[in-house]
Amino acid sequence: MRAPIVAVLGHVDHGKTTLLDKMRGTLVAAREAGGITQHIGASMFPLDAIIETCKVLLGEVKVKRLEIPGLLFIDTPGHAAFANLRRRGGSLADLAILVIDINEGVQEQTRESIELLRARKTPFVVAATKIDLIPGWKPQGTMPLLKALDAQPAYVREELQNRVYSLMGQLSIHGFNSDLYYKITDFTRTLAIIPVSGKTGEGIPDLLLVLLGLAQAFMKKQLTVGDGPAEGAVLEVLEEEGLGTTINAIISDGVLRVGDVIALMGVNGPFTTRVRALLVPKPLDEMRDPRDRFNRVDEVKAAAGVKIVAEGLEEAIAGSPIYVVDSPAREQEILEKIRMEVGEIILSTDKIGVVIKADTLGTLEAAILALKNRGIPVRRAGIGDVSKRDIVEAEVVRMKDELKGVILAFNVKVDHDLEIEANNKGIRIFKEKILFRLIENYLSWVEEETTKRRLRAFESLIKPGKIKILEGYVFRRSEPAIVGVEVQAGLIKPRYPMMNDKGKVVGTIAQIQDKGQSIPEARAGMRVAISMREPVVGRHIREGEILYVAVPENDARLLLKEYYDMLDDGSKKTLEEIVGIMRKIDPLWAR
Repeated sequence: MRAPIVAVLGHVDHGKTTLLDKMRGTLVAAREAGGITQHIGASMFPLDAIIETCKVLLGEVKVKRLEIPGLLFIDTPGHAAFANLRRRGGSLADLAILVIDINEGVQEQTRESIELLRARKTPFVVAATKIDLIPGWKPQGTMPLLKALDAQPAYVREELQNRVYSLMGQLSIHGFNSDLYYKITDFTRTLAIIPVSGKTGEGIPDLLLVLLGLAQAFMKKQLTVGDGPAEGAVLEVLEEEGLGTTINAIISDGVLRVGDVIALMGVNGPFTTRVRALLVPKPLDEMRDPRDRFNRVDEVKAAAGVKIVAEGLEEAIAGSPIYVVDSPAREQEILEKIRMEVGEIILSTDKIGVVIKADTLGTLEAAILALKNRGIPVRRAGIGDVSKRDIVEAEVVRMKDELKGVILAFNVKVDHDLEIEANNKGIRIFKEKILFRLIENYLSWVEEETTKRRLRAFESLIKPGKIKILEGYVFRRSEPAIVGVEVQAGLIKPRYPMMNDKGKVVGTIAQIQDKGQSIPEARAGMRVAISMREPVVGRHIREGEILYVAVPENDARLLLKEYYDMLDDGSKKTLEEIVGIMRKIDPLWAR
């Protein structure tokens, strides 16, 4: 059996690196033989060191039943590292630790991590970190949680319990039933919370033991590997002095040897290359010597992290699957397999949708999934910096739908000149390093723009209004008729046609005056003078008469169906009265 691959995720500054460093330091100290194996982008924690750290928690009987050789922790914590540990239909990581600061709870990147874990169907536990910051906490070192709690004052234990309850509530919002790990009877139904301190060490034995137990109990089948051709994934593509472009990779199955031909995804499609060298760092206790940072090895067995040196790796894409081509006859089949696997992600469609660019294959996949979950269609998805073609694609979409003709740039560069060109064409480029925030920024903009457009469309419509011609306030009887009116509901404006209660248009408002000054509109409650050229007072209109704004049929239909919620109560009632009048003449009016 191979060691399970364990990824560490969580919000920035919640203590991911501190926790890994503390575990590493503890395990080095616990292992008399010296340093633990350091892989590229991963640290192998051997079983004997874990057992030594967990011996207070482990009974002698249980020790004999442990079969896995240890735990392989992904050493570059964060979303990108986990996102790149992808395999078709799931994740290359067998387990994950979701690190949450117990004092801050679920934050932006925590939510993003949860979505990634859920999308990849990766089992995980919650490390509730920074328990040492609870006021009154007495540090106990790398000790099991319950023993450390026994040494705390009652008020500290109560405060920890309250914070755990709060965290359980936040996790339940995301659909998880969770509890403290030692209270759980069924780990398949309940998410385990393990309070820990990455600084002082409490709870670390518990965390290691829970991971060991979960792997041992539920993952035997997937952890059983052969010694056939290797499979894995590219974590990072890096330029190394004296070596050229190299890749840091995780090998999850089989054996990789110097001289093997490997197939992987490149920016121009799948390609093959021959492994020239395999490099692993020296053990941790020798890492201080900068003159010779790596050991050359002839082969690596799963599970392991390794730096691969080969030609043409500048083409490689982070997150790409890696397969050893074990015979020339299978080369095309394996290349096609990679094309199919990756082609689902790097896509170009005819849809009206956004353009999304990301730095790696894994992050691109995560971005597409997140967009899909929010109902946002994707026209084109690709890896690397924003290009001229992306602007052309967004421009094509913008002609049909302005709100979707945008570019979402996740953790990639945007050339200044290209950004100016995009702005000149009215194309928005949204840039973010946090996926959750990138999508929220885009959706907020869509909402803002939609509201603005709705408001503009609403403003262009003729609104309902109702006036009463005041008795004794006829200033001129005709050409134009000038009368004093009271606006009883809604509003009136110059150029608004007016009708009587029989639906007959009697004239159009030319001007509205208040205290001798022309005004652009009059609203409910105002008393103003209006002029109309068409009617004659006493023949077409009379003192004391009620007049309505003659809302055009199309405007009335739109107000009823699209913008009714934007009218005040008086305007709504008046609109209904106008519709009632007009439907006596034409029953289908404004339907």
